[in-house]
Amino acid sequence: MNKKISFCGLDCSACPAYIARHNDDPELRRKTAETWSKIYRADIKPEDVFCDGCTSEGSVLFGHCQTCQIRECGRTKKIESCAHCGEYACARLNEFFEMVPEARQVLDNIRKNIK
Repeated sequence: MNKKISFCGLDCSACPAYIARHNDDPELRRKTAETWSKIYRADIKPEDVFCDGCTSEGSVLFGHCQTCQIRECGRTKKIESCAHCGEYACARLNEFFEMVPEARQVLDNIRKNIK
């Protein structure tokens, strides 16, 4: 499976919700729902564990991806990822990078290769 990088630099193709959807894997959905329910102290059901990825045009998105402001900004600007934005890296993205520093590395690498 090719990497599917989100607007913020996460690898959607490594996410269990994305993998379970694209491999039609009910056992992965069940395990992921159980794990995420514990981690996030939420009632996540296996049928909730579906996602086509942040940059998809469809509406099959998991949880926070549906309301993510970074995703909404990228879609509004019609860019491939935040690395392609003229305002890179904005305050919202820098705040996200504090929680997920590896996402900055991904986007920085993409940005280096933009011609």
